[in-house]
Parts: sequence; structure tokens; C-alpha cells
Amino acid sequence: MTASTTRRTTAKSRIAAVGAIAVAGTMLLTACGDQTKSGSTTAKTTAGASTSPADLLPPEIKSKGVIKVGSDIAYPPVEFKDKSGKTVGIDPDLAAALGKVLGVEFQFENGTFDTLVTGLRSKRYDLAMSAMTDTKDRQEGIDPETKKKVGEGVDFIDYFTAGVSIYTKKGNDQGIKTWSDLCGKKIAVQRNTVSHDLAKAESKKCTGGKKIAIEPYDNDLEAQTRLRSGGADAGSSDFPVAAYAVKTSGGGKDFQIVGEQVEAAPYGIAVAKGNDKLTQAIKAAMDEIIKSGEYEKIIAKWGVEAGAVTEAKLNGGS
Repeated sequence: MTASTTRRTTAKSRIAAVGAIAVAGTMLLTACGDQTKSGSTTAKTTAGASTSPADLLPPEIKSKGVIKVGSDIAYPPVEFKDKSGKTVGIDPDLAAALGKVLGVEFQFENGTFDTLVTGLRSKRYDLAMSAMTDTKDRQEGIDPETKKKVGEGVDFIDYFTAGVSIYTKKGNDQGIKTWSDLCGKKIAVQRNTVSHDLAKAESKKCTGGKKIAIEPYDNDLEAQTRLRSGGADAGSSDFPVAAYAVKTSGGGKDFQIVGEQVEAAPYGIAVAKGNDKLTQAIKAAMDEIIKSGEYEKIIAKWGVEAGAVTEAKLNGGS
């Protein structure tokens, strides 16, 4: 999600349906893979010694064999529940591949997007993987609106790039093509996402008393329901999520994307500050699956090659 300063932003924004999905000619966006012991893959430590990514894991995680992942599992196709109740999506697929390299199991735990970072601080989760946009504010624990420090911040391992899109009811865009066209209209968004932040920032620019009426919801599916029922003029979310909604909601008859993507930024796996061993292990494992071609297979499976990265960067957001 592209959430508030997570892009899905306060903690989430979120680009990432089974197989490749075409939306207006655009290729879009899960099934978890087997968790097995890592083989002879290697990574370079800062000292230059050759070691496996699994050797970089903190001892307590090695002994448990489990990495707890906080995620807002209501953001298809990045992460969501399938009809059987299984957690699926781009992030779970990538996590399964990372688990193979590290020799541990990634266990996803559901939480609202704006509580994921606090869950890292309280050690409820080891990681947050939820289409969260890597931003400087999140890295430094800064509230994106007040610019005041509200926490220690997190470190990010960047693994994808996504932009934000606006969508409306199909056949009724009300002249909305850009964010400035939302002045005087109502938009439904997920709370504390990049879309939420963009709506608040744009509303401040509106003139003639025509502010944007912003309705924030706990998850993106609730925002979609509000728009579908006619309670809002538009919705906004990360492009892969918006495109997936356009393709699947009402059999493709409910929504349409309007205008162009904006605010392209990296999705990052968030780790609490000070947990450097885990951060380095995840980065090394992500680099390994990129190098091996497994990352490319997962990204291609979801049809989101345009957002792929060639290396995992630390704190690459701005």
C-alpha cells in the first residue's frame, strides 16, 4: 500500500492476482512456496568474508526457525486471503522464497496498516511486509503531517517500485484526471497511506473553499466499498492494487483508473532500528533470490515486471 509515510505510508503505501492480469493493456499483479533449508548460497559480509545469508540471522531467530511478519492482509494482490482463507499475494510469494534461502519460515500475522511500525517496536513482529513505501519520514520516525518525531523509525530493505493511482466508478469519472481535479469532491482512501497523505496535501492547495472531502478507512477494501456504493467520487491506492480492483470488482464493471500514476517510490520490508543482523540477512537473501532468478519468476507471475528492481537497497526512499 502506499500508505501515509509507509506508502501504504504511516508505518503503508502498497505496486505489486493469480497469473498475469491485463488492465487496459497494462500487465498487473500468490501462493506461498515451500519452506526448506538454504543451500550453498553466499553473501559478502562487511568484513569481506563469504557467508550464507542464513548465517547472518540473529541467533534467537535461527533457534526458533520463524520470522514473524506484520502485514495488513487486505490489500490484493500484494497480500490478501484467498477463498480458502490462505494468505496469498506478491509479498507472501517473495517471503516464501526468502524463507528457502534463510532456512526459516515466514509467518504472516494480520494487523491494520497504521499499527505495523508500533508492532515492530513492541517486538510483536520481526518484520513488516505490507506494500509499505520506504520514506525518509518513516526511516526517521517523523510524522509526515506535523513533521514531529514520534518514534525511533525503521530500516527498509527495498524490493519493488510502485506509483499511486486514482480510480472512479466506471463510466463516471466526473472530470477527474489529476489530483487537483479532486477539489470539491470526496475521496475514499486507506488511512495513513501515501494516498491519504497526497489527498491531504492536495486539499491544502484547493481554492475557493473547495477542499477535498477525505474519508479514511482501516483498509483499502472498505474504501472500495464506499466508492462502489456511491458514497465517494473517487478512490486511490497503489497502482497494482487499483488495477487489480478495476479488473476484478464486479467482473471489471465497477471501476476505472483515471489519469497517470504519481509518486513512484520503493516498497520496503521494514525492520526495527538496531536490528542490524536481521536487516543484513534479509537484504542478502533478497539479493540472492534476485540473482538466482526466483524474484523475476515471482514478479512475472503477477505481471508486474515494470516495478521490479535489480538489487535490494537499504533505505533508498526519499
